[in-house]
This record gives sequence, structure tokens and C-alpha cells, in this order.
Amino acid sequence: MNTVLEIDKLSKHFGSLVAVDDISFSVEKGNVYGLLGPNGSGKSTTLGMILDVVNPTKGTWRWFGETHNPDSLKKIGAIIERPNFYPYLSAAKNLQTVAVIKQTPYSRIDEKLELVDLLHRKNDMFSAFSLGMKQRLAIAAALLNNPEVVILDEPTNGLDPQGIIKIREIIKHIASMGTTIILASHLLDEVEKVCSHVVVLNKGKSIYCGTVENMSNELGYFELGAANIDELVNILGNMPDFEKIVIKQNIVSATLKNDMDAEKLNKILVNHGIYLNHLVKRKNNLEQQFLNLIKNETDVTIAENRME
Repeated sequence: MNTVLEIDKLSKHFGSLVAVDDISFSVEKGNVYGLLGPNGSGKSTTLGMILDVVNPTKGTWRWFGETHNPDSLKKIGAIIERPNFYPYLSAAKNLQTVAVIKQTPYSRIDEKLELVDLLHRKNDMFSAFSLGMKQRLAIAAALLNNPEVVILDEPTNGLDPQGIIKIREIIKHIASMGTTIILASHLLDEVEKVCSHVVVLNKGKSIYCGTVENMSNELGYFELGAANIDELVNILGNMPDFEKIVIKQNIVSATLKNDMDAEKLNKILVNHGIYLNHLVKRKNNLEQQFLNLIKNETDVTIAENRME
């Protein structure tokens, strides 16, 4: 896999405020990366630095293996602010203006409008568009130069549920064509639904970088059901593979201490005369994993402060 972006010990200070604190991560071609964190965690500042609109305090970054090469930015399409077009020009006319700036042919305009489901509104004025349509037009503008990487800063911010779903579908479609996407968001649900990888920021620091699937090192838990719940709980309680067993509405939740697949557990229980009518292996959702990461980071900080 090719690396399209490498960030090494990047920091940004605004006076005494440390907005981004010594972060390092890389982005591999063809994936969707979520830059996840609460408001004020340093997401937008990080994007501003790698797009050369914010000067870093220290650290480096490289696009496509090159440091500070202006030509590299020509391979990138970005939306880091609210959509800003001429209100009394049509969607097509606005994109023509962008095409001139990006030195791309007008022939791509209809193609990009169709991709974001706005071709039927190409002759309507921008001022008549809803917020979701304005955001989709901005995505079309970012795609005009057929970029290798698309950067989106809070693309669904302020949108209604229907608008959010539409943007997610567009992001997935762009990614399916092999375009690398970097998506900054504070919405856990958004990242979980569209991203393959995630970089978690908290108070300017990177506390996790990797796949969404491996964000947590927990082994997960089983949900189990059987006619004889009490006997099931007793057997599970005597197994060294579980550390916590809870009953909720006749479903047993058994948290793993040692890794085990569903087939093995089912065989063990059958040998004990337990026949399951429900068996599902799960992991905590991204929200719970994120909260655990933030809590662990806070606990480490408190411990370090006490040691000082």
C-alpha cells in the first residue's frame, strides 16, 4: 500500500494555547481516515497545517513522499470551511468559476454534479439551495480536478438526518473509486459508518491511530440465551475465560478474559447439556471505545501529575 501522507511530530501553539501537540500518523492510499475528536481537539488546525494554510510551530509532513511541494496540493481536493459560492450564480456557473481556478475542463462539471446528485439542479441559483445541497456542491467543486485525496472538515455539520445520509452515501461512493479520504468529525456515528481507519485526537494529542476495527484491544463479549439460564450462568462462572457475567431480560452477557470463538463456546456448552437459542459475539461500539480511550488518557494524565 502507498503512503500518501506522513505527519511527524506536528505541533501548533497559539500563544500559551497548545492546539496540536506533537502528533504523528500516516495515511495509506485508498482508505477513509476519520480524524475524530471533540470540538477543540485540534482537528481543523491539523488539516490547516497539512494544507499549508496554517503555519506549524514545529514538526513536518509530507504529501506523496515530498516535503512542501506546491504541486502536491494539486492532487488534493479539500473543504475546510462552509461552502462559499456566488449566491446569484447557478450551480453550473459556480463550478465553471472553480474550474478556471483549478485549470480543469468544463466537461467535468456535469459528471461531478451527477455524482453528488445535483445535475437536475445545475441551472438553479446557489442561494436557493438547502444547506445539504450547498455542501454537496462544495464536494463537487473539490472533485473537479480528479484529486487523489479528498479532505472534508465536518461535512455533515448542521445537516438534517436525510442530508447526513446523503453525504455519507457520496463519501462511500467516492471511496469506492479508489480516492483516499480524510474526514474530520466529532460525530462517532459518522466515523463508524464510513471510515476504515481513525485517528483519535484529545486536547491536541493523538491517542489512537489505526483501524476502526482494532480501536479497542478488548476481546468483546458474548450474548447468550437458553431455556435453563441459571445453569448457563453457573457453567460460565466456572470457566476461566470470562471475567464478567450479567443477566438482562433473559439474555446473558459474558465478557471475555481470554479469546474464544462462538463455535468453541457452543461445543463446550453442549457438552454440559446446555443448548443455546441465542448466541452472538460482539464488541463495544465506537462510542464506548472512544469514551474508554478518553478515560484512559485522563487517568494517565492524572497519574503523571501526581508523580510530579
